[in-house]
Amino acid sequence: MMTTPAVTVHPEHRVADAARLMQRRHVDRLPVVDEEDRLIGITTRRDLLRVFLRPDEQILVEVVGEVLGRALDVPPDDVRVSVRDGLVTLRGTLAHEDDIPAAVGLTWRVDGVVGVVSRLVAREGDSSGPHGEPLRRTRE
Repeated sequence: MMTTPAVTVHPEHRVADAARLMQRRHVDRLPVVDEEDRLIGITTRRDLLRVFLRPDEQILVEVVGEVLGRALDVPPDDVRVSVRDGLVTLRGTLAHEDDIPAAVGLTWRVDGVVGVVSRLVAREGDSSGPHGEPLRRTRE
């Protein structure tokens, strides 16, 4: 049995968005369609969970290599990254204050990340929250 109209996603949708859609619409399977709405696959709750259950080491490698290295061009020794149960902690110094929200936001987009703790500061100034506390961002 399927809902009418069918609840579908396109391949470019983020996994987290597909999971939210499945939860919101109470469906266990989600057809994946192309730009002409032709069926090209099916994803299930189990498929989506596999992404969120990525090993911490894989998440670490992607955050260090893709987010900090490739996207933000951060020198390897400037930011230490640790991951535990999908919670990523970023500690270190970035060149500009504007790089801090970019680092946090891009880290959130890595599959398997369930939270990001920022202990980042900018070389040009203080990026701490009120009363000097480190910024902590959690998913709503």
